[in-house]
Amino acid sequence: MSRRQFGFLVGFLVAWLLWAAGFWVGLGAILLGLIGYAAARVLEGDLDLGELTDRFSGPSSTTRR
Repeated sequence: MSRRQFGFLVGFLVAWLLWAAGFWVGLGAILLGLIGYAAARVLEGDLDLGELTDRFSGPSSTTRR
């Protein structure tokens, strides 16, 4: 299965979930899926939390006057 086919399948399932269960249930399922995806990447070592905090905290060596 190509990435394009997989993306279509996921999009189709999300649309079905939003129709069948309601907007907030579908939104919650998407949010939990993203949290699970991030947790799996951290556990596998593909995502470094220290790198993320450095990216969003800005340069610490510069001082403002």
